[in-house]
Amino acid sequence: MPDPVMPRVSRDDMPANLAERHDTAMEVRDDATFFEIGAHAPEILDWYHDSFYAKVFYGGRVEVKIKELLRYRLSMTHGCAFCNKGNSGAAMNAGVTEAQLANIMNESSEVFTPAEAAILKLADQIAIPNMSGTLDKALYAELKPHFSDGEIFELGVTAAVLTGMAKFLFVFDLVEREANCPIVPRVAAE
Repeated sequence: MPDPVMPRVSRDDMPANLAERHDTAMEVRDDATFFEIGAHAPEILDWYHDSFYAKVFYGGRVEVKIKELLRYRLSMTHGCAFCNKGNSGAAMNAGVTEAQLANIMNESSEVFTPAEAAILKLADQIAIPNMSGTLDKALYAELKPHFSDGEIFELGVTAAVLTGMAKFLFVFDLVEREANCPIVPRVAAE
């Protein structure tokens, strides 16, 4: 379980909307540390929920199913147990199949369309462990038949926010990590 340095805010001391998100996190993920620490700055959590998620992730140009595949590939790569618990259900609600979830780390699987396989390759370029990631001509050529330049840009920004949030969640010890998490606290590494 997460053990953050920052003090937790009691659910009873949270604004009503954050208390509701806290309860949902407990139901779905069995952990609400993110909200207990985030409640120190509720306007930031509101921005993340109301602007990034509502307007970009669930809004925007790109079909939500595509963004769910992108997000699940990233969270599986990053080893975020908290994320994976919620992302798998959200992905299925958006039309991602159980076979796609089971094969999320294998973009060559026949369960993915060429557009979906290209998105998984894009996720790999932005993922935390890939410090030399790039949108090169070959990947752009795979994406372009399926997505406009505006959609490719939206997917890049979406992946960047998700990846940055993953790094933040690990650094602040706000989520449970899986064994493959590339962010290992210095104390644990020693």
